[in-house]
Amino acid sequence: MNSLKTVLLLGLLSGLLLVGGHALGGQRGMTMGLILAVGMNFFSYFFSEKMALMSSGAVRVSETENQEIYWRIAPTVKSLCERMGLPMPRLWVIPEDAPNAFATGRNPGHSSVAVTAGLLRLMDDRELEGVIAHELGHIRNRDILVSSIAATIGAAITYAAYMAMFFGGRRDDDDAPNPLVGLLMMILAPLAAGLIQMAISRTREYGADAAAAKFTGSPRGLISALGKLESWSRRIPMDVNPSMSHMYIIKPFSGQSMARLFSTHPATEERIARLEALGAQ
Repeated sequence: MNSLKTVLLLGLLSGLLLVGGHALGGQRGMTMGLILAVGMNFFSYFFSEKMALMSSGAVRVSETENQEIYWRIAPTVKSLCERMGLPMPRLWVIPEDAPNAFATGRNPGHSSVAVTAGLLRLMDDRELEGVIAHELGHIRNRDILVSSIAATIGAAITYAAYMAMFFGGRRDDDDAPNPLVGLLMMILAPLAAGLIQMAISRTREYGADAAAAKFTGSPRGLISALGKLESWSRRIPMDVNPSMSHMYIIKPFSGQSMARLFSTHPATEERIARLEALGAQ
């Protein structure tokens, strides 16, 4: 299913670039759109992980880089990976006070887990294990490629909308700028990006939550972590590109009205209720 979603997302990107290119520059614009589509499809598949990490400002964590953070999280990651049958992902820290985390990559062999500095300060060991297990659940369920590509596409479409605002479209008859086309792209492109994000099923969060409960042996750590995340994320806004908001364990509260277009998270209360039901079973 996730492979099908990847193909559909890349196909939608190609279609939008072709239509947008024709609207902005006629036949020549469509040709440029085709070239961009081929390039973006290649880039989205192979480099969406790097783009997501760069966009978040993540810094590498390893045995030689940010060693204190590495030894705080690496033993937990290694233990969980052994239980889940996963290779060790690359580890990153985001220098943000707001507590949050995300996973990215094109497959389990090429994957990364990033946590914010605020998350490390706020969570105890049991809660941190629950959060990391959730992110590894996304990797195990192969959600990360779809999420990473969707982030790349959303950012590209939003950027194209801003370009349209500045350059406008062109009429076929006199090749003069057509501000109406630019305005239309400015309105529709963010909506299209939002629809792409909504194509990512919210059930993926439930699936990653369930995996965390299963492989940590109890949902209690993640339940406690989600409660803290919901409360503290509202207190401390996080500067996140709206096209990336779906990747985080909990929706970043950035104060940007456009972020509502990209909301792909189920209610935290519902996630906690489902985890409590799992615990009761």
